Amino acid sequence: MDWAGILRRISAPAVDLIFPPVCSGCGRLTGYAHAVCASCWAGMPFIERPYCEVLGLPFAYDPGESAVSPEAIANPPVFDRLRSVAIHEGIVRDLVHGLKYRDRTDLAPMMAEWMIRASDGAVAAADMIVPVPLHALRLWRRKFNQAAELARVIAERSARAYRPDVLRRIKRTSRQVGLGARAREDNVRGAFAVPEGAKRELAGKRIVLVDDVYTTGATVAAATRALKRAGAGDVTVLTFARAMSGPI
Repeated sequence: MDWAGILRRISAPAVDLIFPPVCSGCGRLTGYAHAVCASCWAGMPFIERPYCEVLGLPFAYDPGESAVSPEAIANPPVFDRLRSVAIHEGIVRDLVHGLKYRDRTDLAPMMAEWMIRASDGAVAAADMIVPVPLHALRLWRRKFNQAAELARVIAERSARAYRPDVLRRIKRTSRQVGLGARAREDNVRGAFAVPEGAKRELAGKRIVLVDDVYTTGATVAAATRALKRAGAGDVTVLTFARAMSGPI
């Protein structure tokens, strides 16, 4: 008998009475824990179809099935596709900052569920879920990796293999915030490596590479190069948010 589950169900009403569930965005009282209120939900800039099949950029109009953006044609990414939940603004930015800078790891399950939906089937088809790793020193200072928190829940909820061990950050880089596109690329060049023992496991595999925010793509591109050099067959980058100036 699942006594732990029974105790959780019995104690949940009492906990909700003492600590009423609030909106993860604005803090207003809600009916459910780890959710957002109707007002915050209405302000979520979700990325929905139609969008570029490669970069996930939303189109201002529907150009037809399997359309690819001019940006993806002019500068094809090293990864196979990018999917994100929403544009990095408003409440989406608040949720990202809450997880990353305010230790709100309780937000990870809600954000991960939205990411599974936004993956457009990539998570279901994946052989493994891999977080973008932090350098050991930065992980020691921050105490947790926000990408790993998201990836762990995504793997659990989708019954996929969670594999943080197949990719390492071997170069201590500067923070990407405030750097231009070229500086970001230079900063993360050669920053990632696949352990020798993991290369056989990656051969031909479909990987979902998880991070919190996609900005210029320099970090996930460097990580993807390391995975593909090791033999990965297909890499989908999956983030909660993506920075962009507007639809194309």
